[in-house]
Amino acid sequence: MADKIATREAYGNALVKLGADYDFVVLDADLAAATKTGMFKKAYPERFFDCGIAEGNMMSVAAGIAATGVTPFVSTFAMFAAGRAYEQVRNSIGYPHLNVKICATHAGITVGEDGATHQCIEDLALMRVIPGMTVICPADAVEAEAAVKAALLTKGPMYLRFGRAAVPVLYDAADTGFEIGRGRVLADGTDVTVFATGYMVHLALAARDLLANEGISCRVVNIHTIKPLDTALVTTCARETGAVVTAEEHSIIGGLGSAVAECLSETCPTPVLRVGVRDTFGRSGKVPDLLEKYGLTAAAIAEQAKKAVALKK
Repeated sequence: MADKIATREAYGNALVKLGADYDFVVLDADLAAATKTGMFKKAYPERFFDCGIAEGNMMSVAAGIAATGVTPFVSTFAMFAAGRAYEQVRNSIGYPHLNVKICATHAGITVGEDGATHQCIEDLALMRVIPGMTVICPADAVEAEAAVKAALLTKGPMYLRFGRAAVPVLYDAADTGFEIGRGRVLADGTDVTVFATGYMVHLALAARDLLANEGISCRVVNIHTIKPLDTALVTTCARETGAVVTAEEHSIIGGLGSAVAECLSETCPTPVLRVGVRDTFGRSGKVPDLLEKYGLTAAAIAEQAKKAVALKK
C-alpha cells in the first residue's frame, strides 16, 4: 500500500485509455479539472461536451444521447449528481433504464474544507433506491479503472462514486478480479467480518491488524458494488464468522450498512454494527481531523468489531 492515488484521478485515466478503443462521449458540468474529465477533453475534444453549471440539464442531455445508442459518461461532484439532478436521474435515466454512466467525484467527508454543502454522504442511499440502478464505489485506483471499463461494457444506468482524496493502492496493476456485483475477500478471519467500501477499505485492513494484536481474527471484504449486493458472499461470511461490521464514508442510513443489514435480516440474522457518519451533516476541516471527528478510522472499526464479537450468542 505504498502508492496513493485518488480514485477520481484513476477515472480520468481510464476514460483516456478506453477512448482509444471504444466510441463513447463524456459530459461535464464546468468541473472538468476537478473531476479529471479534462484529460479526456484534451485527448478527444470532439467527444467531450461541457454542459455548464446546469447538472439537471446535463442528465437530460445524457439521456437523449443514450437513446440514440451512444454511451455517455456524465461527471460532476456527487452532491450535484445525486442531489441537484436527482429528478432527472430518476425520471430521465432510471425510469426508461437508459445506458448512462453517472460518474460522481468528491463524495463523502474527505472533500474536506468544502464543508457540509459539498460533503455528499447521502448519494449511495439515493442512487441505491432507484429501480435498476447499479451502484459502485471502488476502493483504489486499480479498481476504479476496472470499474469504469466494466461499466462501459455493461448495459444499463450506473452510478460510480469517486473520491477527492488520495487512497492507498491495494491491488496489483495487473489485477483482473473486478466483477460488478461480486465482493472480494481481501483477508480471511474467523471471529468477525468487516464489509467495507470505497475509502474505508484500507482502514478496514488496518483495523484487522489492530484486532490481531488483541487476539481477534478479522475477515475483511471489499464490497465495491453496493447494488446489486453480493448477497451470497455476505451471507456466507456472516454465517462463518457470526458477527459483522460495515464501514463506509457515507451516512449509516441507506448505504452499505443498510444493504448488509437488510440482506442478513432475511438470510442469516447476525449482529451487525455500522461505521459511518451518524445522522448528522459534515463540516469544513482538514481530512484527518474530519475522519477522527466522525469516527471513520481504523480504531473505530476495530472497536465496533470487538463489540460485534461480544454480541455473539
